[in-house]
Amino acid sequence: MFGKLLSKKHPDIDRILLPEDKIRQKVRELAEKIRKDYQDKQPVLISVLKGSFVFLSDLVRCLEIPCSVDFIGLSSYGGATDSTGVVRMIMDLKDTINARDVIVVEDIVDTGLTMDYLKRNLLTRNPKSLRICSLLDKKEARKIEVEIDYCGFSVPAEYLVGYGLDFNELYRNLPYVGVLKKAVCRKK
Repeated sequence: MFGKLLSKKHPDIDRILLPEDKIRQKVRELAEKIRKDYQDKQPVLISVLKGSFVFLSDLVRCLEIPCSVDFIGLSSYGGATDSTGVVRMIMDLKDTINARDVIVVEDIVDTGLTMDYLKRNLLTRNPKSLRICSLLDKKEARKIEVEIDYCGFSVPAEYLVGYGLDFNELYRNLPYVGVLKKAVCRKK
């Protein structure tokens, strides 16, 4: 019952861009690609908080390979709808990634600034390999090119919320990805 209520379009959402079933199917496809690539390995999946925790949760349950999970907290928005361009580390990894196969799990790559910062930071820690898995890729907003090894969907340069993505810490619990109404962005 609760899930059915959330599946309805929220009044602050202009339109649903990616419905729940389409996301679920894409997560399974990404997990299958990762499973094949890491068949005889035990990667560590690094979730970029807070946005990717929903995606990570679904992805890891579909993987069917031994893996571990760690978390890192970064911020470049500071409550705004556009990136400030300054990336801050809010929380570091708990464990070392030295000589480990690492997959960074991200909800969305837009400007590329955060992912570029994170990739450079993690490479200084000597992982065996480092790949990026992002559910969403907003190429139109790119300021720095970043290679995404496992990409779910290319999305337009609009403010998206749901499935972990937020605006002022709201809307993460929506089971779909939707376009936030411009009036909502302006009034908060």
